[in-house]
Amino acid sequence: MNPQIKAALAVHEFFAEQLTLNYAVIGGIALQFWGEPRFTHDLDVTVQDKLDLPELVKLTTEAFGSRVPNPQKFARDTRMLLLSVAGVDVDVAVALRGYEDSLFARARSIEVGQGKRLTICSAEDLIIHKALAGRPQDLADIQSVIARQGKKLDARYIRSWLGEFSRTLDDPGIIERFRQAWARR
Repeated sequence: MNPQIKAALAVHEFFAEQLTLNYAVIGGIALQFWGEPRFTHDLDVTVQDKLDLPELVKLTTEAFGSRVPNPQKFARDTRMLLLSVAGVDVDVAVALRGYEDSLFARARSIEVGQGKRLTICSAEDLIIHKALAGRPQDLADIQSVIARQGKKLDARYIRSWLGEFSRTLDDPGIIERFRQAWARR
């Protein structure tokens, strides 16, 4: 089993079983399921915003440590936790309320080994996360998900959330990243 999957299983056990929080794998590991697989060094996860943020940071860093010197301040400023789990860098995004309900309702449980399961985001939510990030690799990832999933994608759902994020963040580029990729399909 590769190190990222081992780390993901440890994260699953911690968030889903110990803290009983919804979570979903959102990065390169989810891309392996929905798009064209590519090598990834890290693990990207989003977790439910059900606990008080300082408490979530405390419990998570006690379990896994932190890659930043002041994890409380970093989490307050970015809504991110940067961890190292079984030697793998793990970036945990604390989900945005409102959107998180949709994301977790649409998440899928996948088998990654005999009797071992992980929760991954839907293909649509992976595209949303990639459009928000907007790096060149993210744009290529969006295109690969569209190429592989095609008409199975709920484009209306994607457009709706990207439109919301575009307005809230005053960044029309967010929705435009998807529009351009969708036009090339």
